[in-house]
Amino acid sequence: SANSDVISIAKQYIGVPYVYGGSTPSGFDCSGFTQYVFAKAGKSLPRVTTAQQAAATPVSNPQPGDLVFSGFPAYHVSIYAGNGYEVSARMPGTVIVTKKIYGYKSYGRF
Repeated sequence: SANSDVISIAKQYIGVPYVYGGSTPSGFDCSGFTQYVFAKAGKSLPRVTTAQQAAATPVSNPQPGDLVFSGFPAYHVSIYAGNGYEVSARMPGTVIVTKKIYGYKSYGRF
C-alpha cells in the first residue's frame, strides 16, 4: 500500500541531521521531512506542519505511514512507524530517529 511505502522510504533517512528549514536529504526539519518522504511515495503535502495537519484526514487509530501531530495547531509532525513508534526529525543537534511516541498526539492520513 502507499502508506507502507511511506514508512520504508522514511526509514532510509534515519541518521540525517535536523536542519531548521531543511527539506532535502542533506538536512530536514520536521515538516520538510514528512513532505519529502510523502513526495517520494507519490503524495503531495503542504510544506509546513500546521498546513499538513489542516489538509490531513484525522484518524484515531493510526497505521504505519500516517502523520503524528503534536499540538493543535501542530508545532511538530512525524511519521507513524507502528507499535507506538514514530520516525521523527526532532530538533537542532539531533538526527532522524525511530523513537517511542510520548504524550498526547493526533494522527492524520493522506
